[in-house]
Amino acid sequence: MQLSLTQLESLLRTLEAGGASEFEYEDEKIRLKIAIPRGGEAPLAPAARGGASAPVAATSAPLAVEAVSDLTPITSPFVGTFYRAASPEAANFVEVGSVVKKGQALCIVEAMKLMNEIESEVAGTIVEVLVENGKSVEYGQKLFMIRKS
Repeated sequence: MQLSLTQLESLLRTLEAGGASEFEYEDEKIRLKIAIPRGGEAPLAPAARGGASAPVAATSAPLAVEAVSDLTPITSPFVGTFYRAASPEAANFVEVGSVVKKGQALCIVEAMKLMNEIESEVAGTIVEVLVENGKSVEYGQKLFMIRKS
């Protein structure tokens, strides 16, 4: 996702007009989070309001913009049931904060009575587990978010 300064200014004006204090967008390549301090205006420089291009960084109000492109989703390759461990008595394959290697088993997805280990496609750290143990998953559904190392 490419976001020009003009598009960012437009987004900030829309957030201000709607009274929103936060906005978050995420896809496979980028995560964008904008937080506007409560009680303050949307952080646009006066020149930017007039249509001229002014850098958002020139504002006096703090603005938190986080663009994280080093997150990689691990998705389910098929429909099935998600399991975090090899058996009910076993420890989970990974937890949030676990450092994983490419090819390391992260979970099992049971499909058609077959237990399929899902492996990490990248080396990194588990940032988020997106599915609850024992729940059904769909093809392409995100299971984990990994921060590449």
